[in-house]
Amino acid sequence: MALSAQQIPRWFNSIKLNCFITATQLKNPFPRPGKTLLHGFSAQRQTSSDNCFLQRGFKTYRTSPVWNNSSQSTKSSSQEINSAQSTMLPFMNEQSQKIPNFDSELSLEGLDDVPPFSPLQPVSEEEAVQIIADPPLPPFSFTLRDYVDHSETLQKLVLLGVDLSKIEKHPDAANLILRLDFEKDIKQILLFLKDLGIEDNQLGKFLTKNYAIFSEDLENLKTRVAYLQSKNFSKANITHMVRNAPFLLNFSVERLDNRLGFFQKELELNVKKTRELVVRLPRLLTGSLEPVKENMKVYQLELGFKHNEIQHMITKIPKMLTANKRKLTETFDYVHNVMNIPHHIIVRFPQVFNTRLFKVKERHLFLTYLGRAQYDPVKPNYISLDKLVSRPDEIFCKEIANASVQDFEKFLKTL
Repeated sequence: MALSAQQIPRWFNSIKLNCFITATQLKNPFPRPGKTLLHGFSAQRQTSSDNCFLQRGFKTYRTSPVWNNSSQSTKSSSQEINSAQSTMLPFMNEQSQKIPNFDSELSLEGLDDVPPFSPLQPVSEEEAVQIIADPPLPPFSFTLRDYVDHSETLQKLVLLGVDLSKIEKHPDAANLILRLDFEKDIKQILLFLKDLGIEDNQLGKFLTKNYAIFSEDLENLKTRVAYLQSKNFSKANITHMVRNAPFLLNFSVERLDNRLGFFQKELELNVKKTRELVVRLPRLLTGSLEPVKENMKVYQLELGFKHNEIQHMITKIPKMLTANKRKLTETFDYVHNVMNIPHHIIVRFPQVFNTRLFKVKERHLFLTYLGRAQYDPVKPNYISLDKLVSRPDEIFCKEIANASVQDFEKFLKTL
């Protein structure tokens, strides 16, 4: 039965596909890896279709005017179809009698002409339910939560305890985190921090505050640690400083050296006391120097302390260097002018500047009410500032005020 002109291409593709399947089955002892298709098959490199068809006598079809000029006469088409049928029958008989040697006859390069699977190819209902599609990655979002399912880096940071909700408040930081690869960009930093002494349960809190450490070069971080060691900071001291001042290692060696030099010169401290000062309050090396300069002027010019008195107070209470100026002046005014405590006694107990003023007022007024507000060390029933501000209510009432906690609470209600 003769084929129409419209049926010829479909018939020819069918023959090519049959030839491709046969060739692939016979010549594929070592399959090559390829893309995995929907149904779990691996797409292999294809065998040459040109050689397959040349060996089967179809060369006339590949060069036939049927493929080059679709307007040929019906007579010419019929002749070529008859020719094809005459060559096809021997081929089928030959195949049933003898399997050709594809190792010498076929090339794997020519079968690329076989039409690929079309994305528009119909899919059965059973196949459709087996297709698992990942949710689309949002092109833009205000929260990192939308990217966690797509990012191994974010998933591992969450497991470490990093609070992404705080990082995403800073768009530049969020974009930095999204671009990082955990193995290449983060793992070595984590190992460095652990070697420095940061515990596993402390990494999340540290990285939440100092996410910018991922943009630092690892060798620079090691150099800064080596600098601190050269200044006789012990490993325990460095660990304590880094834990309490997470941005410390983001500072270059030059800036760290300038900060240490500033406190040593400004406060006229020796090397040992300077080192002890920054170990107790490492934020001095990372915070602004303006509050420090301002408070030094306040202590000297407004509160009337001498330079050596300031040295003594700040070495005992380093937070005095960064305390709020208004709080400092209000506390001093009440202690010095209301409680009548002179400078030299305040210098001995500088922790009063580290106490909430309302607590100092409440206890002083209660002692005044009981007739026990006596702060002169040369007189009987002396009460030191240290005991006044550092004891809990129970001990304060029992040992200092000689009253019950209930009496103290009733008094506070009258204020």
